[in-house]
Amino acid sequence: MAKKVIAYNRIEEPVLQQLKKSYDVRFFKDIDPKTDDEFLAFLKEAEGIIGLGLPVDSELVQHAPNLKIVSNISVGYNNLDIPTLNKHHIMATNTPDVLNDTVADTIFGLLIATARRIPELDQLVKRAEWTVEALGSEYYGTDVHHKTLGIIGLGRIGQAIAKRAHFGFDMNILYHNRSRKKDAEQAVNATYCEMDTLLKQSDFVCLMTPLTPETEGLIGKREFTLMKESAIFINGSRGKTVVEQDLITALKNGDIKAAGLDVFEQEPIENDNPLLTMKQVVTTPHIGSSTKETELKMSKLAATNLEAGLNGEIPPNLINRELWQS
Repeated sequence: MAKKVIAYNRIEEPVLQQLKKSYDVRFFKDIDPKTDDEFLAFLKEAEGIIGLGLPVDSELVQHAPNLKIVSNISVGYNNLDIPTLNKHHIMATNTPDVLNDTVADTIFGLLIATARRIPELDQLVKRAEWTVEALGSEYYGTDVHHKTLGIIGLGRIGQAIAKRAHFGFDMNILYHNRSRKKDAEQAVNATYCEMDTLLKQSDFVCLMTPLTPETEGLIGKREFTLMKESAIFINGSRGKTVVEQDLITALKNGDIKAAGLDVFEQEPIENDNPLLTMKQVVTTPHIGSSTKETELKMSKLAATNLEAGLNGEIPPNLINRELWQS
């Protein structure tokens, strides 16, 4: 009998069809996993889960006695309760590396769009409000080239952003990270500094940390106060790494100039969120890796991880690897 696999929320169709050739796969989307009867019934027999954003915690695991592996189609895995998975000896995997350049493109594009006010001015033109040949200074943007970019979290994606900034825009790179990245310092002339120094000196502050108990609420009132009034804040990490109300207040008070956001405290963002009415804020719907090419690569890698785990092998991107090294 074919092993049962839950596919959740998002997986590219060619990969889904390929998995169905070897496994009994059931796809679920737009459901409440805590109350959906069909999902809960299938979960009782499922040996694998593949997909995006399913909260896998102690409550879910109680309903999944046969579960061997959870294969995230993402780099981030804050949806996974790793201690619970460890306790039940369940493998957890993610899809790093294949999306580095795609996310870096998105985040740097967001930076440029915010600095040069591209979405705001696009709408001005489309509303037929461009009535004079040369717009006045009230529509001027901010230069990107030769400015100082501070990156908080210089992982693989952060380093890809730094390369674009250094080689494409001759930017000065500051970074703060749990550990120093000597290779990056040499490759892009990046300078390691303490967080407060980075916040005070950067023209652009780009947050790229994973969401962990240590990074939740990392950027709040104190940090926004330390930034330059001319600073532009970019968040490409997770919404909860920022105290969103403090960001809103900082923008209203002019503590910082603008913000470019791909992630939010609540997703989808609430319709009455004040960020949506601020001209100096550019928003995108958490699309860092969302290109056809990269999403397919991520699904394929997640499927490779899944199949290895189901076959009793060590997946190439095992997060809780320490359980299988002893």
